[in-house]
Amino acid sequence: MKSVFMRYPKGKAKALTFSYDDGNQHDRRLAELFDRYGMKATFNLNCDSMREVNFTKEQIKEYFISKGHEIAVHGANHRANGNLRPIEGIRDVLDCRLELEAKCDCIIRGMAYPDCGIIRMSNFGNYEMIKQYLTELDIAYARTLGGDNNSFVLPNDFHAWMPSAHHDNPKIMEFVDEFLKLDISTKIYHTRRFPRLLYIWGHSVEFEKNGNWEHIEEICKKLANNKEIWYATNIEIYDYVEAYKHLRYSADGHMVYNPALFTMWLDVDGKLYAVNPGETIRI
Repeated sequence: MKSVFMRYPKGKAKALTFSYDDGNQHDRRLAELFDRYGMKATFNLNCDSMREVNFTKEQIKEYFISKGHEIAVHGANHRANGNLRPIEGIRDVLDCRLELEAKCDCIIRGMAYPDCGIIRMSNFGNYEMIKQYLTELDIAYARTLGGDNNSFVLPNDFHAWMPSAHHDNPKIMEFVDEFLKLDISTKIYHTRRFPRLLYIWGHSVEFEKNGNWEHIEEICKKLANNKEIWYATNIEIYDYVEAYKHLRYSADGHMVYNPALFTMWLDVDGKLYAVNPGETIRI
């Protein structure tokens, strides 16, 4: 029996993504810093009424969209979904998505839960109810909080996507070092060969308030220009993983067909394979 593991684009076994909330003017400086180090990020924006200083449509295109960053939903009123009745939650997400799509002139499919999100439930709400209406609103994923994913695993449930750590986590540099040192190519331990993801989140205004912009720059410097890492937005990671799930295999596992629109990469017993769109290969 062959051992098959997903690999990111170009056969890479590690990915890095950032997620930053609320949509304040300091996001511009952060985006420029990410651009300088070749990073990709998702910026989760509230509606105009929630922002002290708003980005114009032209600024969103210039600072974020044109640089390859993602814009995602963060609630029209920044209210925790776990505390809202379904109709309130639906309106909060939908109103935000409608405004952002009009401003960005693109389809918005991602989200970061506002406030305490799904950490605490009230008004007799439950996660399955929230997940159902997010799915019906075409929200592909939603980042949550409440625990660090310092094992760097991909989520089983993208509507409860747990990041690796906040940028101010006391152990963040330890996590970065651990991530960089991972040897995923080893054939000694079968269970260690799955792909990894480092996911860092926060608010750009925190760097301004704390006077420590050098902190995020140090993180970026350590992670930049690494041939082992795929630098991606949240939605790029989601789309790639979902495409991998839709690969089709022959009954004996020796052939694989890729119905996706982009090339998929596999590690098969330590050997890399690229499967182009519409292609069937033997492995």
